[in-house]
Amino acid sequence: MDDLKYKKAFQGKKILITGGLGFIGSNLAIKLSELEPERILIIDSLIPECGGNEKNIEEIKDKVEVLKIDIRNQTGVDVLIRGFIPDYIFNMTGILSHVASLEDPKRDAEINAWATYNILEPCRKSGHNVKIIYAGTRGQYGKDHGPEPITEKNSTLRPADPNGISKNAGEQACLFYNDVFPNINAVSLRMTNTYGPRHQMRNRYQGFLNWFIKLAMDGEEITVYEPGRQLRDFNYIEDVVDALLKVAVSEKTNGEVYNLGSCINIGGNVTELGGGVISVKEVAEKIVRISNELTGKNAVLKMIPYPEEKKKVEVGDIKMDITKIYNDTGWKPQTELEIGLRKTIEFYKKNKDKYW
Repeated sequence: MDDLKYKKAFQGKKILITGGLGFIGSNLAIKLSELEPERILIIDSLIPECGGNEKNIEEIKDKVEVLKIDIRNQTGVDVLIRGFIPDYIFNMTGILSHVASLEDPKRDAEINAWATYNILEPCRKSGHNVKIIYAGTRGQYGKDHGPEPITEKNSTLRPADPNGISKNAGEQACLFYNDVFPNINAVSLRMTNTYGPRHQMRNRYQGFLNWFIKLAMDGEEITVYEPGRQLRDFNYIEDVVDALLKVAVSEKTNGEVYNLGSCINIGGNVTELGGGVISVKEVAEKIVRISNELTGKNAVLKMIPYPEEKKKVEVGDIKMDITKIYNDTGWKPQTELEIGLRKTIEFYKKNKDKYW
């Protein structure tokens, strides 16, 4: 897809971002603010563990509108959407923590799944044309998929935790409304480990990579469960925002789901992009090395036994195939892991007071 196409597509449009003060939502809002939309409206509950931070949008606070509202508030969201009449809704709200979903699966389902209907129903009732972009997760696939990269054809019926179950439900609701109601188009991105600036750094419940960065920058010990050979792929936040924008403006993506990640299959040959697939231990070693170099601290990596209770939700190796989104939109990750980690650590060096 021509980048110019999506840069023009948002001119004069009204955009709603749920969870827009969070990590992905705020970076998305900053990028969209450059593309001359008519209005950007952000809603966020500012639930502490969900990662919302008003400082994330300080640089664009005069270009966006912000309302503190929980998407579980059916009446409030209904009135808001029917009054605002958005052209695009980026549903970035959600609980991402596997641990939290085990501790309170009902709450996880309320936010990730049931509240999705609070967005879909007012769109259906109003009859206005809208494109909804849903933030899915690689956790929807569960575990034990073998050595090959996971494609969108892999089953999502046996997630490893309630978080994957609730995200499946929210995604399926969006796709159903896409299929049944002609004014609603929807697409879902099943994201893998996203990292970069504006991630919450106060707890470990929303992705281990940024938490490792926080520990390293504080000169603390990073612990990895032995042997640390589980494979993961990572996407830098700028690349994820680019993917969100590309699927938003493409008609070909309506009713589809797409993986983000790093593995692409061209002519039967799998190539790894954006730093490729790497083990948890190796990425921890990179973070320690880069952080110590940039901060002058002396963080260390320590391997510890794998707790039995954690093994129950361990998904094993995860490698995501991005061939489908590449074929349909031209998207692929551009940022090498080494470069992305350096940019992330440099950002937090300059803005530590806002995130620690």
